[in-house]
Amino acid sequence: MNAHIEGVRVAGTPEGALPVVLVGVEDESDVLPIFIGFDEATSIARGQDATDIGRPLTHDLLLDTIEELGGRVDRVVVRGVDDGTYLADLHLQTPRGEAVVDARPSDSLALATRTNTPVEVEADVFEDGRRAIEDFEELEDIREVMER
Repeated sequence: MNAHIEGVRVAGTPEGALPVVLVGVEDESDVLPIFIGFDEATSIARGQDATDIGRPLTHDLLLDTIEELGGRVDRVVVRGVDDGTYLADLHLQTPRGEAVVDARPSDSLALATRTNTPVEVEADVFEDGRRAIEDFEELEDIREVMER
């Protein structure tokens, strides 16, 4: 299923504040919420906003390395869930052909925002995890939290 990042919000949980990336799917009003770390949430927001802070952070460094070696990010696929943890594949085009790298969805999405790479979600993953976007409307955007 063709997907996109609907937003990155911060949810209050019993363990404290926790970022959640909301992955929207084409022709669906619901989203797939994936809870992630603050560093990854900040990186996704910076990628969405095309913010350059001068020196490369981890996701910028990885992208620079991929490109310097003659590769490019082709697409990101959120492919499964294992014991409550989402799984993703990072599809790369390299001088040796296509490569598929197991990656966290948060890292993959951070790279996708920097490259305008297509994002996909397996249909069964979306169906099992989908939630109404209204469930997240009250949550703060990660950018607001970053500004504090």
